[in-house]
Amino acid sequence: MNAVLTVNAGSNSLKAHLVDPGSEEVLGAAEVQGPPGSDEARRALDDLLGDADGVDAVGHRLVHGGPDLRAPAVVDDEVLAAARRAEDLAPLHVPPALALLDVLRGRLPDVPHVLCPDTAFHADLPEVATTYPLPAAWRERHGLRRYGFHGLSYRWALDRTAELLDRPSDGVSALLAHLGGGCSVCAVRDGRSVDTSMGFTPLEGVPMSTRSGSVDPGMLLWLLRRGDLDLDALDHGLNHESGLLGLSGGRSGDTRDLVAAADDDPAAALALSVFAHRVRRELAAAATSLDRVDALVFTGEIGWDQPEVRADVVAGLGLLGVPRDLVADVEHDGVVSPPGAAVPVLVVRPREELQLCRDTVTALPLD
Repeated sequence: MNAVLTVNAGSNSLKAHLVDPGSEEVLGAAEVQGPPGSDEARRALDDLLGDADGVDAVGHRLVHGGPDLRAPAVVDDEVLAAARRAEDLAPLHVPPALALLDVLRGRLPDVPHVLCPDTAFHADLPEVATTYPLPAAWRERHGLRRYGFHGLSYRWALDRTAELLDRPSDGVSALLAHLGGGCSVCAVRDGRSVDTSMGFTPLEGVPMSTRSGSVDPGMLLWLLRRGDLDLDALDHGLNHESGLLGLSGGRSGDTRDLVAAADDDPAAALALSVFAHRVRRELAAAATSLDRVDALVFTGEIGWDQPEVRADVVAGLGLLGVPRDLVADVEHDGVVSPPGAAVPVLVVRPREELQLCRDTVTALPLD
């Protein structure tokens, strides 16, 4: 197999990579900030494919697989119909991904295309973790349950953690935090996801770059009843004007900007403090689903490249045995806590493109 094209379409971005599935070497990459179906994105894909000797398969990240797509699957009419049923569960992410799938199936019609749901990693969450305390009739009629997200990132981070701890993946019990534009935490017991902070949609859980995370639903009902906000304004505010951006008074949703401004800007400092507090609280809650914690693992762009945020998060986790003193700068995946720590702290670079390649190859039928 020459190369797998991996496609990661966000709501307003595109990341594509050509990966050698044998060596897991990245042979080429394209990244565009803007709609994944834009002319710029299509030109970037054309340029990337023009440099390829040959593409044998295409792996597409699908943020939400809904109730039917529980594992990576080769695209056919049935799989595509199942993916379309999940569009309204993640309307910022799934429609752009499926639109780009249509484009690339036209561009590369003779190779298999594989949908890789981010929800697949959490497909076997225990019932106690998936069930919302809502009327049974609602849950049954609408399929209301916790799905969980960032599964590609967690799968990669878990396997890298197992390598670094020199044990099999199914022997690892750990707390993982994916911190980036979207953020969540996950508890893994013996290699299996048993709890996670995101739920029915990618809006639940910890604050994110512009998404609110969990807030009091009674407060949202109060806002709607007052008539100050309609449903569309509420949707836009929760997804695009909240999180770090909202906490900082509109300054930035990027932790790098907030860290740089925190000494002189109380709102930036508050945003970082609230963020760290909420991540700590979710990690501590997730720990109750484990009988031991082999490691605390940071991944995602913030988790990998923002030592100030890592330090703020671990500062409040001493009761779990997590040390406070971490190595600030890292160049490679590894342990950043002192030797002999009761709970070692690891940092793993996010490599969703490589996990997409792995899942794509795994989903292909054997020759």
